[in-house]
Amino acid sequence: MIFLQAIPKDTVNVADSAKVALQEAASQISTDPEVFFREFGQQALQFGLKVLAALIIYVVGVWLIRRINGLLRRGLEKRKAEKTLATFVSSLVSISLTILLIVITISTLGINTTSLAAVLAAGGMAIGMALSGTVQNFAGGIMILVFKPFKVGDFIEAQGFAGTVEEVTMVSTKIRTTDNRSVILPNGALSNGNINNFSIKELRRVDLTVDITYGDDADACSEFLKDLIRSDERVLDASTPGADDPFVEVLALKESSVQLVTRSWVRAADYWPVYFSLNRAIYRELPRAGFHFPFPQLDVHIDRKKS
Repeated sequence: MIFLQAIPKDTVNVADSAKVALQEAASQISTDPEVFFREFGQQALQFGLKVLAALIIYVVGVWLIRRINGLLRRGLEKRKAEKTLATFVSSLVSISLTILLIVITISTLGINTTSLAAVLAAGGMAIGMALSGTVQNFAGGIMILVFKPFKVGDFIEAQGFAGTVEEVTMVSTKIRTTDNRSVILPNGALSNGNINNFSIKELRRVDLTVDITYGDDADACSEFLKDLIRSDERVLDASTPGADDPFVEVLALKESSVQLVTRSWVRAADYWPVYFSLNRAIYRELPRAGFHFPFPQLDVHIDRKKS
């Protein structure tokens, strides 16, 4: 009795109904089998037609969804929409239409979609609570789409990774690092964290520090470095809007060296080539010009006085 009490009433009612239906079917087979099998064949045929119709609707629906996504993508490309927006909208439309197609397919089988909608709503709430992180990522994707801190093709640094943005979906962003790794970052953490976008501005400043020994002429070295920097055609000057002439000045007097800082402006695409090129040129040309790179030094004084 305790076991029967633990079974839900709905389950017991369904079991009783099935039992009664089986008893009625057995009684009809024994009394008039011809009528039973004729009605059974008609019902099986009707159900088979419904299954066939549902399959056709599903296949046609999948084809239509692909066509709609293709038309949507081409329409966004004609309007020159950003790849970030195009990818996000395409993903959202595809998921929404797929859910609608599943509901229509199930209703074709004769299943009450009202009850299904209630079940989906309850299930969606439960899934939403379980996947709160995914919901946060979806909201983060919307924030990225609206405020546009970056777009596809930008080189960014975020969440400890640096690379070129390849794709922005509803819940994540894919970047390709300089060593050709594919990294997927969740949009929730990405939208709430710091993002360093190296591509958003056309110009970048190249900062280098150079240490020379005490006794070298700092002014002469500064002029030499300016000439060396200007000799690179990729370095800009004040004639370019947003840029300044190359700047060199004494930055600090360190324990074993005089430290100079150089600042020059270049196109964003030329930043790393100019950075490495100037470092190599400074290392090669400064000693030829009579300037010296310092080594750590320590002066030791010995007191020979007896205590």
